[in-house]
Amino acid sequence: MEDPDQKPDTSQATKATRIAGKLAAGWRARYQGSFAQDFVKALGAVDFGNQIIIFGASLLLSVLPLIIVLSAYSSHRIQDDIARHLGLSAQGIRVVDGLFKASVTSFNLAVFVGLLLSFAGTIAVGRSVEMIYERAFDHRPLPQGQGWLRCTVWVVVTSGVLIADGAIDNALRRDAGSVVFGLVEFVLFILFFWWSIHFLLAGRESWRAVRPAAIATALFWVGLGVFAAFYFSSTIVDDSKTYGTIGVTFTLVTWFIAVGAVIDLGAVVGAVWQRRRSRTTHPALSSANDDTEN
Repeated sequence: MEDPDQKPDTSQATKATRIAGKLAAGWRARYQGSFAQDFVKALGAVDFGNQIIIFGASLLLSVLPLIIVLSAYSSHRIQDDIARHLGLSAQGIRVVDGLFKASVTSFNLAVFVGLLLSFAGTIAVGRSVEMIYERAFDHRPLPQGQGWLRCTVWVVVTSGVLIADGAIDNALRRDAGSVVFGLVEFVLFILFFWWSIHFLLAGRESWRAVRPAAIATALFWVGLGVFAAFYFSSTIVDDSKTYGTIGVTFTLVTWFIAVGAVIDLGAVVGAVWQRRRSRTTHPALSSANDDTEN
């Protein structure tokens, strides 16, 4: 029988508690001042969760209607670009084709107003990208006039880049292997995001300072392309079976949100890496900046 007066042995529990406390303290010490801590703080600064959802919804409501209408007046098939970026199978391509059956027979006032509103919404998307970069690199917003003008120029250039990307993609896939195609596209993405960040920040960060963010964004973009090939092809087919034609838009908005996440994460990773590098290279200057912020 157990002795009722005997006290339970708490030495093992106490020892385990001490070990857990030491481990937690060790992890806290490593986390303080680490890249991970700076990364989490920067995500909060750009309001990551809300921004990517707003970005995805803005693309769906403004950019997609604009390119659908414009493609109806040209020989360019926007569904081919969507299928290519999402890495869709033959069945997925047929589902997307069903979403773009409508054709415009005449240019009237309703079409003009729709184009005008969609273009204004597209400029607003560019403005949201500009705000992401300003928050990631700790800059105040530009005056309204300068900001909107830059966003308009950025949207026009981006449209040209997307058209050129489609032409280059078709040529490389036909004349070169997948490895060459991937490398060329990766380099082009770096150059595009490098220019975008520097331009939308109005040159307030040097080309060297924004280079890490451009490389990180290009890496995330390529990663999104690989993920899309495995995920969206089956998802878009399943959504179309479950919800009908409207189900395709559910998949598209998921992709648009993922695009927003790529832009956010690339900017944050690059900005944090550059700040930490500056602290290492110029510790006295970094200390002075910290004192000024405090």
